[in-house]
Amino acid sequence: MTTGTEQRPAPQAVALPALLGRGRVRGAVAMLGPAFVAAVAYVDPGNFSTNITAGAEFGYQLVWVVVLANLMAMPVQFLSAKVGVVTGRSLPELCRDRYRAPVRWALWAQAEAVAMATDLAEFIGAAVGLNLLFGVPMVVAGLITAVTAFAVLALQVRGYRPFERAIAALLLVVTSGFVYEVVGAAPSPAAAAHGLWPSIPGGDGLFLVVGIVGATVMPHVVYLHSAMTARRVHARDDADRRRVLRFERWDVIIALGLAGAVNLAMLVTAAGLFHGSGAAAVATLEEAHAGFARSIGGAAATVFAVTLLASGISSSSVGTFSGQAVMAGFVDRTVPLALRRLVTMLPSLAVLAAGLDSTSVLNASQVLLSFGIPFALVPLIAVARDRRVMGAFACRGPAVVGVGAIAAVITAMNAFLIVHTVTG
Repeated sequence: MTTGTEQRPAPQAVALPALLGRGRVRGAVAMLGPAFVAAVAYVDPGNFSTNITAGAEFGYQLVWVVVLANLMAMPVQFLSAKVGVVTGRSLPELCRDRYRAPVRWALWAQAEAVAMATDLAEFIGAAVGLNLLFGVPMVVAGLITAVTAFAVLALQVRGYRPFERAIAALLLVVTSGFVYEVVGAAPSPAAAAHGLWPSIPGGDGLFLVVGIVGATVMPHVVYLHSAMTARRVHARDDADRRRVLRFERWDVIIALGLAGAVNLAMLVTAAGLFHGSGAAAVATLEEAHAGFARSIGGAAATVFAVTLLASGISSSSVGTFSGQAVMAGFVDRTVPLALRRLVTMLPSLAVLAAGLDSTSVLNASQVLLSFGIPFALVPLIAVARDRRVMGAFACRGPAVVGVGAIAAVITAMNAFLIVHTVTG
């Protein structure tokens, strides 16, 4: 284990004029990227599981949750990006300076637990994709996923852009796949619009509501986004920072808007194909794969498996990246990526070896993620509104109230789920 000061230095930040000097289009494209990396976590296998289960079981009733969760994610991710751009440091690094040792070690411990829950979803999802495509045994598929994700992550040694491009390409695979699926499923626009009216169905409805939120507002990418923007572009003064923040705002809107559309496509596709159709029950990803084959054809089933695999590999790479940023920031320590990859994948391999129901495990992991969201949002708000840290960019009024309301709503949902579970 090494201290954060001994780790490999981050890729050299590029001066803003050098980026924008590439031309209007090329310069603008070069400014985009961090939010696309974050967006991958918003369409990971946990999203596949919760959205497809929700659509198959409750039809279009939970459309409003998907839309609301993605709308909540946008200001949160932009605020994280803003903290990185303005301070040149990540949120975990700022928390290390802000809080006493017991607090920051506790924050690090819960962040690592959240990262392992995230890894569980990503590994299982990619393994299911490999199994569906090629019949690879689940444990072997998990090992292949680890190696592939590590290879994608290794692109960082060549700078930020190769890694960002690889992740964006995998995100495009997932997006294209669900464009194909939603066209084939032909869901009802009127029914989807009706699902925008908030309601929580009985049975597993509340559990899935919390799971969808946990699968969307991902706590580990709240930390990661600030780390990615902190030393990516060199801003010489406040005017430069304002220009960078304008690009970051568009980065978040485009990337998370795309992720939100994919999440919505997942739910409405499942609702259109599987809910109330009289077909065999669809309660797992494997059953969804078989359902696509029955309803649309073998090509649709293959596309579903490919998108699940792409989602698992990309989000697993991002999860490991965020784990490094969290550890280096909160406790000023790092471990070799290979060791981190080994430790975080052990619970996933144990689940795969035990033959547990992959979809149930995925859904439960997303609920656990929801409980980690307030631990990321409360420090984010505290840092973002602190004028000593943010200077003229300190947040006031609507921004603080808005993100604070998001944290309060998610905390209330988590508490309600606990009471509901305990009391039955």
